[in-house]
Amino acid sequence: MPETRPFILIPSYNTGPILPKTLRGALGSGLPVRLVIDGSTDDPEDTLGGLAGDPRLTIHRLPSNQGKGAAVLHGLRQAAADGFTHALCMDADGQHPAEQIPEFIACSRRHPEAAVFGCPVFDESAPAIRVNGRRISNFWTNLETLGWGIDDSLFGMRLYPVKPLIEVFGETSFARRFDFDPEVAIRLAWRGVPVINLPTPVRYIDAAEGGVSQFRYLRDNILLTWMHLRLLGGFFLRAPWLALRGGNPLLHLSPPR
Repeated sequence: MPETRPFILIPSYNTGPILPKTLRGALGSGLPVRLVIDGSTDDPEDTLGGLAGDPRLTIHRLPSNQGKGAAVLHGLRQAAADGFTHALCMDADGQHPAEQIPEFIACSRRHPEAAVFGCPVFDESAPAIRVNGRRISNFWTNLETLGWGIDDSLFGMRLYPVKPLIEVFGETSFARRFDFDPEVAIRLAWRGVPVINLPTPVRYIDAAEGGVSQFRYLRDNILLTWMHLRLLGGFFLRAPWLALRGGNPLLHLSPPR
């Protein structure tokens, strides 16, 4: 089995005091962590304290807000140059549980060719409009990949093989903002990268606990709608080949929903 060098990649924009909590959880895994500060205006360095000096933490700073996908791409390129092979992406807002990191890493080490996608297990903190609304994107994602087996197209806790993800970014000038998670999932499926879905608890943290959200319902849903319209054209061009190649070879490893 080929040797892998995983790391944790956290893009952050105006995450406030929740950011150090997220970083402490990620650093507790023992893995190297790369934080990409995406043009934040809330002085994140003031909240990091001693974490900024942790030798396992590398901080990249973008001069202006470029979007989640652009921040991820920046971190990927830097990490690839340093020899890292797999990136576990986590959101900075505390929704993704650090306790799940070992399971993602173990799954990836057994199947280094695969992308390991978190499949959210919602609790009562999840807004119904967010839970129900994502079903629309999931429907179109499964259509555009001919049922490759992507249980959730929007959830951001995922472990990617670095090389194919960078190659996917090279295929499009999009996927740089909120459209990052679903678009790269579809394009990885088109390339035949196996996907394993891993049930992952998710908690929406309210403002009283320091929770923040950059999601804007109208803006981001328009972006998703445009993305699926764009990708439908690519799907129709690829449909004969997608039908002939067969399904996701590791789909049987995903627990039933």
